[in-house]
Amino acid sequence: MINRLVSLPWRTIFLVDALGAMLTAFMLGVVLYHFEEKFGMPRPVLVSLACVALLFAAYSFSCRFFLKKNWKPFLRTIIIANLLYTFITLAIVYWKIEELKPLGAFYFLAEIIVMFILIRIEVRVLTSARS
Repeated sequence: MINRLVSLPWRTIFLVDALGAMLTAFMLGVVLYHFEEKFGMPRPVLVSLACVALLFAAYSFSCRFFLKKNWKPFLRTIIIANLLYTFITLAIVYWKIEELKPLGAFYFLAEIIVMFILIRIEVRVLTSARS
């Protein structure tokens, strides 16, 4: 499956990234926010992470629709941003581990795994693209 995603046009990779960021923002800012007691992550943390995800979505949508050429530096930027977001999320989970409920731990573990898969795909798209 990853090989099929790597062969997609670069514009599609930005779209996948943007839609994923929108889903993350929705999950954090709406679902987890309204069911804080079931997930255990404090609302201010959820709002902060959701806002970052919205910024990433705006960036990726912009790249998808407005870039014509020279897309590699922009994909490199979102790869680095996604890596930072993932490690910051991991650090927050570690910091708040005693407050997290099992459902919250599962959600954040799943998000981290999905982010690493996405980053892997993006790196492969970047490195396999012709100059």
